[in-house]
Amino acid sequence: MVRAIVAGAAGRMGSRIIHNIVHTEGIELAAAFEHPQNPAVGKDVGEVVGLPKMGIVIEDSLEKVIEKGDVIIDFTFHEASLNHARINSKYGKAMVIGTTGFKKEELQEIHELAKKHFPLVQAYNMSLGINLLYKLVEMATRVLGEDFDIEIIEAHHRMKKDAPSGTAIALANVIAKTLGWDDSTFKFCREGLIGERPKKEIGIQTIRAGEIVGEHTVLFAGTGERLELTHRAASRDTFARGAVKAAIWVVGKTPGVYNMHDVLGLK
Repeated sequence: MVRAIVAGAAGRMGSRIIHNIVHTEGIELAAAFEHPQNPAVGKDVGEVVGLPKMGIVIEDSLEKVIEKGDVIIDFTFHEASLNHARINSKYGKAMVIGTTGFKKEELQEIHELAKKHFPLVQAYNMSLGINLLYKLVEMATRVLGEDFDIEIIEAHHRMKKDAPSGTAIALANVIAKTLGWDDSTFKFCREGLIGERPKKEIGIQTIRAGEIVGEHTVLFAGTGERLELTHRAASRDTFARGAVKAAIWVVGKTPGVYNMHDVLGLK
């Protein structure tokens, strides 16, 4: 039985991850923690997330619970996730990180720590559909190449802190890698007299509104036709199920950086 520790247990994603752990065979909740100032600290995790009492108190730090589990599931904040990885480098527990908004140097440090000290599944989006979308976008890019203009449109709820989404950036990276481009071709904003659209450009547009869980469309526009590939998430459980699946899979793996294609056998 895999013993899981959930970071940010009282948050939107932490809550859904705990619900999915409870209803998934082969894994159990061993511990949970939150930011020290979160009002959920000291309370039973079941009561906080809308489940019966579980006899597990939400602690105020990873250090207090890390020895209780086999894997840490972290969907928190980029600075917090980096700190958790630094702490875990002394313990070697498996990790699943779905946090977005990392600076390049932060993510690089997390990956370097994982390669030396612990197995890590790190992905900006852990849904099955999105990971299939990555493959479909790669195929479409390879076939259509530079003859089509490529735009990415992403939409999320009004509370999301980072923009564009990590998934949108990941999609852009798939396209750029396939074409032999780099991130200097990403275009995040257009305003005013912008002139003719350059051929070597990947547009990334952001929408923030209401309670949209997550939508991503990759548009390939050519002369006289266009192709649109879209994924819509209707519930955070889509991501939580993927995270729990990743947590079960990563325990026992050798130190290193893995992604959902490894977990789902898509490579």
